[in-house]
Formats: sequence, structure tokens, C-alpha cells
Amino acid sequence: MKRLVCIAATILLIGGVLDSGSPISAKEKTPDKTGYKLLWADEFDKSGSPNSAIWTAEEGGHGWGNNEFQFYTKRKKNVEVKNGKLYITALKEAYKNKDYTSARLITKGKKDFTYGRVEVYAKLPAGKGTWPAIWMLGSNIGSVPWPACGEIDIMEHVGFDMNVVHGSIHTKAYNHPAGTQKTTKTVVDNVAGKFHLYAVEWTPKKVDFFIDGSKFFSYQPDEYSIDKWPFSAPCFVILNLAIGGNWGGEVDNSSFPKVLEVDYVRVYQPL
Repeated sequence: MKRLVCIAATILLIGGVLDSGSPISAKEKTPDKTGYKLLWADEFDKSGSPNSAIWTAEEGGHGWGNNEFQFYTKRKKNVEVKNGKLYITALKEAYKNKDYTSARLITKGKKDFTYGRVEVYAKLPAGKGTWPAIWMLGSNIGSVPWPACGEIDIMEHVGFDMNVVHGSIHTKAYNHPAGTQKTTKTVVDNVAGKFHLYAVEWTPKKVDFFIDGSKFFSYQPDEYSIDKWPFSAPCFVILNLAIGGNWGGEVDNSSFPKVLEVDYVRVYQPL
């Protein structure tokens, strides 16, 4: 999906306007961003398994806290880098007492960070039962259980409500089991047919949520207690495609496989 800078420049010179849903990573390397320095990025330029210096493919079928239907694997058929993109593919297949397989990638212990701008350029799957997510968890989750560790949901989408994208915050004070999570949803044009840029800017005081450059949600607590603001400590990034579960719901089995495509992940920090 990546185009050369010269091609993009030519388009601009002749007066063309790039659709916000079309590929915008038009360069040979990760671009600089005014006011930021690049902390890390994955442009998915090397085919094969995801870069093991950045990602770990978690495995298991225990429901992942949401009674999800899939078994996550690290098999090539479920997660692969090719043609300059990451493909996370959910399949309808019997596997280790589950009826579906998929993949979940995390950067924990490899690319943890505190504060910054996270950008993920992605195209989502369609269909009832799909539940793709681009999100972050506190790296201390092993010693500080969820939700006290903190969770930042950059993007969540459930297939029974197509084109409605959610951004959310979960903390000890604000979380979905208690019905107190801080969240907003917005309608996005053709999430399954176009790539869109999902991003957050995480600072010491707030978290702002963006889609295609437009801010649609901001979280800033009324006090910076650990129960309301656990986000002064490192977090890690997660990319996954769940099937069914508490929110994904009933699954339409007629159109598998389902695919979450990611063109790039970039993390910047202020200068």
C-alpha cells in the first residue's frame, strides 16, 4: 500500500486531492513529524512473520476476559506480513476445542513506552461477530491487574454495528464491568473498504483520540489519582482480531476468512 514520495508529489503538483481513506504512507522510510521524534515504527516491509524485535504473537483460547470464541495462534495462516502490510486473519476452523482461529500481537517487553503519538493505518473486517481492536495496556499488568493497570482503546469496532468506531479509557475508577468507562463512538466512512488512520496523543495530562486527523474524543481526569490516571507509567501496543464474545456477539459464518489489514504502526514522542 505504500507509494513513492515522487508519485505522491506528482499527484499534488497536478492538483490532485488524496482521499482520506486512501493510502497515505507514500515514502521509502518512516516520515518525520513536526514537533515529534520517531520512537519506533513498523512499516511491515519485510515479508514473513511479524518482526520479533517488536511483536510477540500470543497464543491461547481461554476467552481473553471477554468469553471470545477464537483461539489465537502464531501460524502463518493467522498472522503474516506480505506486500508491505500486516494481515491478521480469522478463520472458521476447529482448532483446540475452538471453532475459530485468529491472532493477537503485543509489544510488551519489547517496545513499551510512556507518552507519545501512536498511529495505526488500518482497514477493518466486515461481518457480524468480528471485533478488531488497536489498543494499549499498562506494562505492569503482571503485578497490577486490569483495570488498575490502565487501558487505552485507540480503536474498537464490532461487526454488528458497521462503521461505528469506539475510543475508550479503562481504569480502576472507570471500566466497563462497572459501566463507568470513559468512551465515545463516531461514524467512519467504509471502515472495511478503506484504510483509515487511527491515532492517539498521550501526554502527562490527557489522551486525545483521532481518526484521519480529526479529534473525536479526549480523556482528562478531574484528578490525577492512580485510580483515574494510571497512565504515568509505560504501556504496550496490542493488535488483535477477536471473534464473538461479550461484545462481538453472534457470528455470521457465511463470509470467512475475516482480515484486519495494517499498513503501518508508528510511535512518536514530542521533541
